[in-house]
Amino acid sequence: MYEVPYHNKDLSKFSFLITGGAGFIGSNIAEYLLKYGAKKVRVLDNLATGNKANVEAFKSNPAFEFIEGDIRNLETCRKACERIDFVSHQAALGSVPRSVKEPENTNAVNVDGFLNVLIAAKDNKVKNFVYASSSSVYGDEKTLPKVEEKTGNPLSPYAVSKWTNELYAKVFYNVYGLNVVGLRYFNIFGPRQDPKGEYAAVMPLFIDKIMKKEEVYIDGDGNQTRDFTFVENAVQANVRAMLNENAEAFNQVFNIAVGENFSVNHLYTEIQKLLSSDHNAKYRETRKGDIRNSLADISKAKNLLGYNPEFQFGKGLAITVEYFHKFYLAR
Repeated sequence: MYEVPYHNKDLSKFSFLITGGAGFIGSNIAEYLLKYGAKKVRVLDNLATGNKANVEAFKSNPAFEFIEGDIRNLETCRKACERIDFVSHQAALGSVPRSVKEPENTNAVNVDGFLNVLIAAKDNKVKNFVYASSSSVYGDEKTLPKVEEKTGNPLSPYAVSKWTNELYAKVFYNVYGLNVVGLRYFNIFGPRQDPKGEYAAVMPLFIDKIMKKEEVYIDGDGNQTRDFTFVENAVQANVRAMLNENAEAFNQVFNIAVGENFSVNHLYTEIQKLLSSDHNAKYRETRKGDIRNSLADISKAKNLLGYNPEFQFGKGLAITVEYFHKFYLAR
């Protein structure tokens, strides 16, 4: 992947910090930056949801540095931000269902931890601070497509935590002059996404269960829709946001998606086709806190960040299924 660069600057002049960089999205961002010759790519991760295997291939690169640490520790964050030009903050405790079950942990990591990284970035005079927000911020606002300026009431502790991130980021821009850019992700998927665990994302979970011929469950009736977004599109958005020089783009949040949505039933059928499988799913009750339909207006990100998603749903899904199929065969 990443055959087409998303930057026009010499990355060898800059140092980058990726919090949560051993995770799914973070490791893909780190891979891009290392491929294109960044001066320094420092990853901070406590490995609670990240995986060292995701960054194993980077260890031989002298520009790569790994810090095993927790964003809930302010001094760890300060150390991680030393001599850093740009921060991509991906560290978080994801999953709406987990936040419903464990609101205190979600708040500790996603709110307290986020504040620590903001403080550390400010104190170390980081040039640009980019952070992962979420489409969950739209809550019960039913208008489609979603536009950044129109949000509703949050439906889960996870959504509250991401909304709080956006509020804190605005304060740090207005009060301290920290250049912040928020990215509202819409159902990011792709290679390195973890299919294991109680809170695994739906796409890798479907692929894994079908290949293993284990029981697969679809929450609700499966007609709920999502703007499924391949991870390289998220990488592009992070790179463009970190290197952004457009003053209008700072202190803003952007939808990061493709601008088209598909039902979970359609997703499952397409995965079946790619795996040549007739393994059927079972239906169960709807998850608490889930949004029914999701579709993004991405015009703001296009206009202010130059974001242009290169990977549509079908292309990204084919790459993802191939990745997990190879991973399965290699075990």
